[in-house]
Amino acid sequence: MPYVLISTQIRLETGPTIVGDEHSDRELMNYLGAEKTNILGNNFSEYRVNDPPRVVLDKLETIGYNVISMTGVGQTLVWCLHRALRKP
Repeated sequence: MPYVLISTQIRLETGPTIVGDEHSDRELMNYLGAEKTNILGNNFSEYRVNDPPRVVLDKLETIGYNVISMTGVGQTLVWCLHRALRKP
């Protein structure tokens, strides 16, 4: 999976960080130490870690991901990261 979105609420910039949705790569979610959660009222699951975004970004950089964009959407900060596909 070459693209990853991570996000956090501005008031929660020290964590938790949302690192994936219910279709995310389980191996990557395990590497990040993420737990699959379902927030009451949502009809979808998401993966979260207690680490702040900076720690998550450092972990992803270590395995080859690079930030390609970052934005604020309302009270949410969102980063898009990409990793080149590995040849078999």
